[in-house]
Amino acid sequence: MTARTVDRALDLETLFAARLYAVRVRPYLATALFALRIVESHRVPTMSVDRHWRCYVSPAFVDRLPVEELAGVLVHEVSHLLRDHHGRGDRFAREHELSGPGERLRMNIAADFEINDDIFGDGLVRPRGAILPSDIDLPAGKLMEEYLTEFRFGTYTPGMAWLDCGSGADGLDREWELGPLGADGLSEQERDGVRFRVAQGIIGRPGSVPDGWRRWARDAFHPPQPWRDLLGAALRGAFSAPGVGEDYTYRRPSRRSAGVPGAVLPSLRRTPPRVSVIIDTSGSVSDVELGSALLEVTAICRVVGLGRGQVTVLSCDAAARIAHPLCAAEGIPLIGGGGTDLRTGFAEALRAASRPDVVVVLTDGQTPWPETKPSCRTVVGLFRRAFTGSENDPDYIPDSPPDWARVVDIG
Repeated sequence: MTARTVDRALDLETLFAARLYAVRVRPYLATALFALRIVESHRVPTMSVDRHWRCYVSPAFVDRLPVEELAGVLVHEVSHLLRDHHGRGDRFAREHELSGPGERLRMNIAADFEINDDIFGDGLVRPRGAILPSDIDLPAGKLMEEYLTEFRFGTYTPGMAWLDCGSGADGLDREWELGPLGADGLSEQERDGVRFRVAQGIIGRPGSVPDGWRRWARDAFHPPQPWRDLLGAALRGAFSAPGVGEDYTYRRPSRRSAGVPGAVLPSLRRTPPRVSVIIDTSGSVSDVELGSALLEVTAICRVVGLGRGQVTVLSCDAAARIAHPLCAAEGIPLIGGGGTDLRTGFAEALRAASRPDVVVVLTDGQTPWPETKPSCRTVVGLFRRAFTGSENDPDYIPDSPPDWARVVDIG
């Protein structure tokens, strides 16, 4: 007669000791670690999480790992949830038309690379089997999406096939998970609240948090917005501002003329605004960047109904070039490649016979700016980058765009 094996119960005392250890060495993750809902499971290989913040734990796995390594696994699993790897995995799969468990495993591995490259050390033990980007000769410090474009399954990956952190790591539901209707899951609002409190704790501990977590916390507080939407909002706001495109006309006398016998008062007329686009064509701005931004400006001008006569384009490096009417972005010759002084571009645009109501500047910001505010609205599309210094003055640091300009980061 064969003795039937008896499944051991989960050793919660050891697991909770590991959680306390993790909180002690990573206090800024305490809110997230205590928010995890522990679910005992004999079907999960090791430890995994679902998108509802349930943590499925194998009792056998807890029995064979010391407390210090279990703490590292807990931090690893909760990191998947904080960084929204399930939502990002779903988006990446849709955008790249990926399907099947093989591709989801690849996402799980890429997500592990993003997490593991900087969370261990400083008191947190790296668990046995935890993979790093360096294991397959990839650089550290990248995001899951970047790692997914840089590796495929090969001779170095069979040893990673056992990795399974659950749907919380890649978005693919597992058969052992309780699903959205199961007990003890966190609502979407509760999950966002946990992320916000963790981000708040990270920002409040400057200098003691790895770079990957600081970057995540900044994005959690200030989620990046698509630059095209922001640029469109800035331009539409400038076009519709009071005084833009407004002028007086006697073709239709003002209704107030009736109150002034013997006088004819002009009425206020609103016409489409005149726009000058100043493009930084110095060597520090790439053709790809300029092309994408100019196409966007062209599309916005068409949407608001601006015709060929209302929009002109000036290419400018150290000197302003000839103004061209903007009818199709691909037809604009961009001449330049040297240093940058956009003051000449502003001067050229403002001395035109038809003065602009709005000036749009596309630049990397490494330029002097006019000392006085121009008599029109200004929108700056800024390609931000580190300043590498000037050949003539190594200590020179360019000024930031002036306060009177509406600035939108592009890229």
